[in-house]
Amino acid sequence: MFASRKDTVYVILAGIFITNAVVAELIGGKLIDVFGVPMSIGILPWPIVFVSTDLINEYFGEKGVRKLSLITAALIAYTFLILFFAIKIPSTSISSVSTDQFKAVFGQSQWIIVGSIVAFLVSQLIDVTLFHLVKKKTGNKMIWLRSTGSTVISQLFDSFIVLGIAFWATGIMTTKQYIASGLTGYLVKLVIAVLMTPMIYLGHSLIEKYLKKDAN
Repeated sequence: MFASRKDTVYVILAGIFITNAVVAELIGGKLIDVFGVPMSIGILPWPIVFVSTDLINEYFGEKGVRKLSLITAALIAYTFLILFFAIKIPSTSISSVSTDQFKAVFGQSQWIIVGSIVAFLVSQLIDVTLFHLVKKKTGNKMIWLRSTGSTVISQLFDSFIVLGIAFWATGIMTTKQYIASGLTGYLVKLVIAVLMTPMIYLGHSLIEKYLKKDAN
């Protein structure tokens, strides 16, 4: 059992954060067309990462997010390490998934892995810094500003860093494609961040009600 309800909240939020971050990296090698521009399908779980990051920021501060971000980056690296060995071990003849099929899905290039981890760490550190700068100015008011504002800035870096390292620097994308894809991905994340704002308030409400029981 956990020592307090706040410990329980942290473990739940950390679990949600880590799960969605790892899943985003696992599926990130697949590119889809968004208005004719290539973009990583890894964007799908990021709305949940946005929400969980801001809630952890709110209740557990900079140290809580920084520590969790470093742990998550290490776990992402560990995941890719396990996949590396899993790819190297050949499938048996009765396996429904062949070695080539498995590699095609999970065999992301080294640069995609590096780009993903670097982008994740940089964007998270920027997010937590901006979040608390705004909170110092606004106090407990204007939750939407520190939540959405920090996400808007941090995801600009995330969108271009991962594409720059994984696709532009390796020659997979031209400069024009890189800029177009980065801007499209960023705009999609921006729209998602704005649309997810009510979820931040809902999360706050649920956590506050849960923690009040501990206080009582």
